[in-house]
Amino acid sequence: MENPRTHGEAPFGVAVLHGGPGAAGEVAPVATELGRTRGTLEPFQTKLTVDGQIEELGSILTERANLPIVLVGYSWGAMLALVFAARNPTAVKKLILVSSGALEEKSAVGITRTRLSRMTDEQRAEFRTLSRDLQDPACRDRNAVLGRLGALLVEVDSFDPLPHDDEIDYRYDIFESVWTEAAGLRAAGKFMEMARDIRCPVVAIHGDYDPHPAESIEGPLSGSATDRRFIILPQCGHKPWIERRAKQMFYDVLLEELGQGL
Repeated sequence: MENPRTHGEAPFGVAVLHGGPGAAGEVAPVATELGRTRGTLEPFQTKLTVDGQIEELGSILTERANLPIVLVGYSWGAMLALVFAARNPTAVKKLILVSSGALEEKSAVGITRTRLSRMTDEQRAEFRTLSRDLQDPACRDRNAVLGRLGALLVEVDSFDPLPHDDEIDYRYDIFESVWTEAAGLRAAGKFMEMARDIRCPVVAIHGDYDPHPAESIEGPLSGSATDRRFIILPQCGHKPWIERRAKQMFYDVLLEELGQGL
């Protein structure tokens, strides 16, 4: 895929970052919707380290964006956006963190437990099989296994999903390498430190049914003089734009926040 994919016309004042890591194209529906009214970039993160992805994003934004930019990060992309903003304060006008991954270790330990509690027996069996396959050196197509695991987790993480088609380029090598490093940074408290260093306004949008605990994002955003707000979407899981009862509210909030950030 072209990197970055563009939506709307220049100047490009917004960039939407996908999750994963290793799930390029995941936020295409959001970027497409935003592109109806403003120039929007959808950059793909292809590097195998956190620093590599930060440098890659910086190069893309320097070349294509109208800086300073509004960064909209989803899931892992929210965590990456936070790191980028902490390291590049003059390049980011506003951060919008959508369904961010947990920023502190103590809040992350219950995510898998929550997911397993929501699964049927058949889903639990498939989850364990897919997880084993990802760790098996003999597995011939880990990208496909990661894709199926991702689809299963979307089922579990959603409150009332609308029918949807995803065109995602899953890359297990990116996921395994970057997430291993990111988990280590989280365990060492680095995301918490960087959250305190952010100088631009930050808005976190989070579904009340998201298995990623809201307090893990709300806590680090509190206690600062910087403009930081936390918005909970009711009856909403991890992907707000596919939620029947929350999709419209999500886009209303997002467009309002973008209007204030541009």
